[in-house]
Amino acid sequence: MGSAREAGDVREYEVVFAAPDGAAEDVVRMTRTAAAGPGGHPVYEDGSGIVRAEISDRGEVRVLATGGGQQAARVLRVRPLA
Repeated sequence: MGSAREAGDVREYEVVFAAPDGAAEDVVRMTRTAAAGPGGHPVYEDGSGIVRAEISDRGEVRVLATGGGQQAARVLRVRPLA
């Protein structure tokens, strides 16, 4: 039997990235989209649609590029919200 926190049930995540200075953190709230990522897991995005990530049911995060020259930030942790 599955948990209510499985990726298919989670509508929002808080994703914590390492800030560019390496000393701080950037927290981004991401909402599930209708898309699936290359690994078949749901894709989530921030309110601007610029930050997109595939998040697995095990909390593994794959940041997806949304534009040319975009550098993937290092994910420190992910927390399901709803």
